[in-house]
Amino acid sequence: MFVLLFIGFIALILLDVPVSMAIGAAVLMTFLTSDFSDALYIIPQQILEGVNKPSLAAVPFFIMAGNLMNTVGMTDRIFHFANALVGHFKAGLAQVNVLSSMIFAGVSGAAVADCAGLGAIEIKAMKERGYKPEFAAALTVCSAVVGPIIPPSIGLVIYAFLAQQSVERMFLAGLMPGLIVGGSLMIFNRILAIKHDFPTQEKATCAEVHKAGIDGILALVAPGIILGSILGGFVTATEAGVLACIYSMILGLFYKTLTFKKLWDALTDTMLMTSVIMIIIGFSIAMGWLLAIEQVPQKIGEAVFSVTDSSSVFLLMLLVFIILVGCVVEGVPAKLMLVPMLLPITDSFGIDRVHFGIIIQLGLLIGIATPPMGIGLYIMVEVGNVPFEKVTMAVLPFLVPLMLTLLLITYVPQISLWLPNLLLGPDIPIR
Repeated sequence: MFVLLFIGFIALILLDVPVSMAIGAAVLMTFLTSDFSDALYIIPQQILEGVNKPSLAAVPFFIMAGNLMNTVGMTDRIFHFANALVGHFKAGLAQVNVLSSMIFAGVSGAAVADCAGLGAIEIKAMKERGYKPEFAAALTVCSAVVGPIIPPSIGLVIYAFLAQQSVERMFLAGLMPGLIVGGSLMIFNRILAIKHDFPTQEKATCAEVHKAGIDGILALVAPGIILGSILGGFVTATEAGVLACIYSMILGLFYKTLTFKKLWDALTDTMLMTSVIMIIIGFSIAMGWLLAIEQVPQKIGEAVFSVTDSSSVFLLMLLVFIILVGCVVEGVPAKLMLVPMLLPITDSFGIDRVHFGIIIQLGLLIGIATPPMGIGLYIMVEVGNVPFEKVTMAVLPFLVPLMLTLLLITYVPQISLWLPNLLLGPDIPIR
């Protein structure tokens, strides 16, 4: 059953069927060929039970916040401030690209929003300064990987729901790894600048930095307001998403950039994206029910233990598997498919669920920049007007720092765990 389910799903993806429909069709096909062919009512039952969870209410609000921030011009102000700070460095605009993504990550929590919003600004600016378009596009899609790790993060909200962990703990766990990912890309940019004659620009004066900071201060404090309100116990993750939306609209009115049409477009995009995510979640819960009935996690666990009983070897096997899946399946559906299947196995190896969440989050995120199926590559082709082949070749070197960072975070769990344990106390493992 599992083989039919998995092969059917991958085959439909390769045939360019939308992910939401591919999961649903694979689940239906597996049901029809199983012992439950006369109990198809289980599918809608599982779908409704799957999406009717309070913890998922945060998802549409963070999507809406990201859309609003693109709409009201917060991304421009964040970019200009980052440019004033580090634009004069060697490979300055490349560093601005990464720093902007790290700041914007604290607001949107979505790689796609980063690619589409900041991407257009960053690629245009880098082209005008003489950077090759394919280099600009490749760096932009790789820096967007930071977005869903640094809190708030839609992917971490979904993982917290699947793994029965608190959203606050997952957000804190993602902060240090996100900063390390961004730092690794900035270091790699500096290394590239030794061999390549990247364009440079004059250092901004103190007055210019001050002006850019004042102009963007309201946008820059948004991450602190959102995360601080959650950690301070003033709001839940869902309420923080609402707060982010309200704050974005207030800024839009203050900057006089929010119009009814822009608000309507942001609402429309949010509804479409949320609908797709919820459909995927619903079908994935039905898929998880099938896997549980067939005891697939237990069978996979037995197979893994027959190969190795070393957690280090298992983690290496896990990374290879996650990255391969991430190359062909986007993060949310992949997580929904893999987490219920892998959690019992990671539990048996004594791997902390919070730590595993950061591993699978980063591993699958690298997939958006990995040829040939990475969704971020296709967004960059459209946003940057760059041939797909050139973006693909340009992105390969940037995968090196991302992979090395993934290995570091995987084998040094305290990078992810020390901050949530410090602020929230040690977590009690679920077994």
